[in-house]
Amino acid sequence: QVQLVESGGGLVQAGDSLRLSCAASGRTISSYVMGWFRRAPGKEREFVAAISWSGRGTAYADSVKGRFTISRDNAKNTVYLQMNSVKPEDTAVYYCAARNGAILTTTPSSYDYWGQGTQATVSS
Repeated sequence: QVQLVESGGGLVQAGDSLRLSCAASGRTISSYVMGWFRRAPGKEREFVAAISWSGRGTAYADSVKGRFTISRDNAKNTVYLQMNSVKPEDTAVYYCAARNGAILTTTPSSYDYWGQGTQATVSS
């Protein structure tokens, strides 16, 4: 079992930056694909970013490409999401997820473990 705990959410203004962290426990995530998803009020959960076990492979949703960066520190069993130039439409609960497999995927059902989420709110 892998337990995931997100942190770093909060209230920021449009154009600001925010850094989310996802700390894993229970087992090492060094062989897991890790992903970030989000759910805005009244909307379905959507893919944000994913990173391969080595960190050399990444994928991003078009809506965040060029503004968000996913990274990982396997020694700390932690994954990060750096959010720059945030917009009001980035307001959502952000979830960290772990996939026990080698293939990068954007599909939520492909992920095996999920955190409880952290709220990020961007004011205009």
